[in-house]
Amino acid sequence: MAKNYVHDGVRVTVAAPYALTSGGGCKVGALFGVAQTDAESGAPVALVTQGVFDLVAEDAGSGQDLAVGDVVYWDDTNRRATKTATDNMRIGVAVAAKASTATTVRVRLTDDR
Repeated sequence: MAKNYVHDGVRVTVAAPYALTSGGGCKVGALFGVAQTDAESGAPVALVTQGVFDLVAEDAGSGQDLAVGDVVYWDDTNRRATKTATDNMRIGVAVAAKASTATTVRVRLTDDR
């Protein structure tokens, strides 16, 4: 291991940009992760940056159906996953199909943001 190695980066502690609940998505600049614990705005929180998560998505009737392998983006204004690329950060790919009536999507976070 290199002498300047710090850690694997799977969990990164940041100041929460807004109030978070455990399992909620969070964007800090170009960093996206899932909150490991609840945190108030400004409090330190560990974000998990790799793995597969069920994230809140656009609600029923939105036309937001996703197929396995579709790119998933983060709508930070509404704090939810979406298939809409415009003005949103790419966070991963769907690993389970999501019907337009579903309120969550299963996402594999990717590092190619």
